[in-house]
Amino acid sequence: MSQEFAIGSKVRVVALPPYVKTADPMPMLRPPDVIHLGEEGIVIDRRPGGYWGIRFAKGTFLLDSQYIESTDTSPESHLEDNS
Repeated sequence: MSQEFAIGSKVRVVALPPYVKTADPMPMLRPPDVIHLGEEGIVIDRRPGGYWGIRFAKGTFLLDSQYIESTDTSPESHLEDNS
């Protein structure tokens, strides 16, 4: 039940994983406190294994969709509902 996100969309951290993997060419594991609950980032790409590359203030990290949710709201959809 993997959630899909559009490249360039904003997402918010809803749960912290036991560790965070960097999105470097040689990924490294970091403690989960490099990002915080509620922190927002931008989806930059989709990676193998169900990971999303997300750019945060402290760097770009790989997170599974279970740890993030979309924060983008489409104004076009609200306009269409009122028509």
